[in-house]
Amino acid sequence: MVIVILFFSFRLTAQNNLLYSYQALSKFSLAKQKDSIKKNWLCPELFKDKATQKKYKELWEERTSFIIGAIDANNFITEGDIYNYINQLIVELTKGNASLIKQPQLLLIDRSASVNAYAVGGNVIAVNLGLITFSKTREEIALVVAHELSHNILNHAENSMSEMAVWLTSEEYKNSVNAVLDSKYERLTKLKKVMQAYTFSRSKHHRYHESDADSLAIILLKNSHISFDPAVFLRLDSADNAYRQPLKNSTKNYFSSYNVPMEDWWFAKRSKGLSSKSYNFKDSSGLDDSLKTHPDCIERYRKTQSMATVKGTFTPVFTEVQEKANKMIIWNMYDNLDLTACLYRVLLEKDKGNADVWYDFMMHNIFAGLYYSDKKLNRFNAIGIKPKEYISKNYYELQNLLEQMPVDNLVQFYKSSYNQNFWLNMPAESKGLKTLMSAVLFESEESDKKKSIAAKEFIDNNPTSMYCEFADHFKK
Repeated sequence: MVIVILFFSFRLTAQNNLLYSYQALSKFSLAKQKDSIKKNWLCPELFKDKATQKKYKELWEERTSFIIGAIDANNFITEGDIYNYINQLIVELTKGNASLIKQPQLLLIDRSASVNAYAVGGNVIAVNLGLITFSKTREEIALVVAHELSHNILNHAENSMSEMAVWLTSEEYKNSVNAVLDSKYERLTKLKKVMQAYTFSRSKHHRYHESDADSLAIILLKNSHISFDPAVFLRLDSADNAYRQPLKNSTKNYFSSYNVPMEDWWFAKRSKGLSSKSYNFKDSSGLDDSLKTHPDCIERYRKTQSMATVKGTFTPVFTEVQEKANKMIIWNMYDNLDLTACLYRVLLEKDKGNADVWYDFMMHNIFAGLYYSDKKLNRFNAIGIKPKEYISKNYYELQNLLEQMPVDNLVQFYKSSYNQNFWLNMPAESKGLKTLMSAVLFESEESDKKKSIAAKEFIDNNPTSMYCEFADHFKK
């Protein structure tokens, strides 16, 4: 199966603090690739049994729809610096393994903060922004990319779909489901047992897939003269702990420059609200690895220790690439109203001594977004509550703050940030977003037309701005 790949060509440019253009969003930048997938990703005739072939085709088309839908939803982005950085690894791996990687790969940069990458078959792989910010070296990213390439080389996605089609149309499966439907009692419990048996066998098989992909990935790296350090698997064991890192200062102190009184009780645990139980913010040893189908990280480390590159060369990930990826994650979280995670990442940058005024700009946007959500009776959802096992005490305090800060104080904070000195150093598009946000917040609920006009005016004045994505929410 061949997918026509149209490679991207970008210049490495820095445009006045702009991260990317509006046209870099996947619904624009991947339009031709999407059409190519629709045209060329044709389901093969594998089974003589009509029911099995039909089910296989359904699964195949679900995968196609998933990718097409994700492109249309702007889940991917083709920003030049990051795309070129990751694609160069694919170029090196392809060159070193020409006999194994015979078709060009379509690389998708997923905007997710999750430390992950994935292969969907058909020579398509995706790398999350979260993996880029998490990785310490270029070689760590190369291992993950090689792992996903291995899935495609070994046809794991296609094989899994065919096995699933066979199982779901088998007499064993039909008899098991019918037995549940014919029973009078505990149908749900019995159905769960049927599905658990299916899930266990398939998960076990997928774990073999993951081990095979690990082994082949190391071969791909060695053939491409890219160093391998198995300790990366031990680092991946902490991938779920992004929000367990404590802040360096008292949470309340980060807001002192806004001249708005911050009450201690806004940050505190209450008998009602987010939780009435005592949180344990230290023990994370019982957490499962984020990638449930993968073998345990320690097991992966032990199996590959002997394959480590002796006196290997390891290159830190470009600082500019990581900083850009982090900013893109923060903006995407904000646009999706995941405000606590967005704020937490901003404060972590301040802990690093990062004086980039863009983070002050985002602080302003976060509290504006919270005020807007409150007006829409959507404040709790916008906070983005995360399970206690995955967050630090500081993160929990921020959740409480965003839940409990009274509206009058919230407006006071917004107005204070509106007049901060950092605005003097912000580009025109950021100031334009500030004006749009003000129109959104302070026009009456009956003034949707005025909000739409303000959004259209922003887009007309800033047609390539990444912030057009935000304006789109109010354009109609």
